[in-house]
Amino acid sequence: MKIEPVHHEPAVHADGRVQGDGRLQGVGRWADESVWAGTRAPLAESTGLPPQMYTDEGFFAAERSRLFERSWVAVGNAAEVAVPGRLLVRRVGGRSIIITRDQTGVLRGFVNSCRHRGTELAATDCEVGNTIRCPYHRWGYGLDGSLQSTPFFEEIPRDGFDRGDFGLVEVRVDTWGLLLFACVDAATPPLREWLGDLPDRMGGYGFEHWRVQSEATFEVRANWKLITENFQEYYHLSWVHPELAKVSRVADHYRYQGPGMYCGQTTTPVSGDDRDDWLVLPPAAGLNQSDLVSGRFVAVFPNVMLAVLPNHVFLIRLEPVAPGLTRERCTFLLPPSTPEVSDEDMAQTRSFWFDVNNEDIDIVERGQRGVAAGAVVPGPLAPRFEEPLHRFHNMVADTMTCDCPSDIAIPGGDDDSEAARLGSGLNPCPPEFDLDIRVSAR
Repeated sequence: MKIEPVHHEPAVHADGRVQGDGRLQGVGRWADESVWAGTRAPLAESTGLPPQMYTDEGFFAAERSRLFERSWVAVGNAAEVAVPGRLLVRRVGGRSIIITRDQTGVLRGFVNSCRHRGTELAATDCEVGNTIRCPYHRWGYGLDGSLQSTPFFEEIPRDGFDRGDFGLVEVRVDTWGLLLFACVDAATPPLREWLGDLPDRMGGYGFEHWRVQSEATFEVRANWKLITENFQEYYHLSWVHPELAKVSRVADHYRYQGPGMYCGQTTTPVSGDDRDDWLVLPPAAGLNQSDLVSGRFVAVFPNVMLAVLPNHVFLIRLEPVAPGLTRERCTFLLPPSTPEVSDEDMAQTRSFWFDVNNEDIDIVERGQRGVAAGAVVPGPLAPRFEEPLHRFHNMVADTMTCDCPSDIAIPGGDDDSEAARLGSGLNPCPPEFDLDIRVSAR
C-alpha cells in the first residue's frame, strides 16, 4: 500500500480558529498548554481536538516522541514470548526494540541495536536459541542482554575493555494478563501505576490464563486517535451499528472507570434477545454475577481496545503508521474453561465482530477524510455519551505537554453520583469492585 504524506495542512490558533496554509513544525508548539484550551475546559464546555492533530505530519512526529515514547504501549500478546529463545521485534514511537525471556523465565526488553556499531540485531520476530547475535560482526549477547562474545576482538587487546560494560541497552517490558507492554522512557511510572485499578477491577476474568483463538490484521486509512475515540463513545451506536445496538443497547450503557490511564464503559446486561452471535460460546467458569451478564469495553491508553464478554475477548491493538494510516492487530481470546473450538464454531462470533469492525472502519475513514479536507473548528462534546473522549483527550494533552513523564497526570475514577453516571441511571448489576471506588472524576 502506498502511503501518501500529508502536506500543507492549515495551522490552528489556540481558540480553534483555522489559520492559513503552512505546516506547524516541531514539538515546541504542541507542548504549549494554550493549544489545548478546548481540551482542558470542563466537560460541559470542552471541544474535540483540532483537525491538525489527526492530519499534520509535524504533530504525528511530535506525538511519536512525546506520547508513544513516554507511554506504556501494548506491543503484543503475552503468549507470544512465553518461552526463552523466542525474540519479538517491535516499534514504540520511533524506537525499535526486541523482547524475549531469559533462561530463568524473566521477561527482557532491549534497544534493537548492537553495542559495537549500532547495527539492527533483528528485523522480524525469530527464534534465537540462547544467543542474540549481531549479523554484522557477530557480537553475541545472552538472553539477559549481557555481552558474551566479541569475535577476534581480543587479538589486539584494548586497555580497559570490559564486556560487562557493553550489554544491550535495557527497555522496560511488563505484562498485564493477556497483554505485553513496553516503555522506552525510564521516568514513566511503572505499568501497575499506569493501569491504576484496572487489573483489580477486571481481576475476576483471570486473563493471564486465556488463550489466543485467532488473529487478523486490517489497515485503516484513519488516524489512530479517531479509531480509539470511536471505540470509546456510544453516541454513534444506533446509526452506525444497528445490529450491535440490539445486544448492546444505549440504555444499558454505564461508565466503567476508576483511577488509571484508561477509558471504559460497560453494557449491563448484554442482551441476546434479538441476536445471540456473541453468546453462542459457553461463559468462562468462575465469573461473578456482574461479569457474567456484562460486556466491558475498555480503551487502555494509548493503543489498546478491549471488548470483554463473558465468553470471549475481542482485542484490537493499534499501530500508527502515518497521520492517516493505522494498522489494527485484532485478536480473539477464549477462557481456559472453554474446550478447543473449531474454526466453524467460532465463525459466528468472529463474523459478528468483523461486521461491527468494518462498520467502524468505514465511519472513521470518513471522519479522516472530513478532518483532512475540511479542517473546521472542533465542536462540543456530548457530555453523557462522550465523557470518555474528554478523559482521553486530556491524557493526550498531558503526555504532550508535561516536561517529564513522571509528571503525567493519571486520571482519577468515577464516583457513584448522578453526575458521574451522566443520566444513564443505576446499573442493575454494578461491578463488584466499583463499590469501593470513591475517587472524584477528573
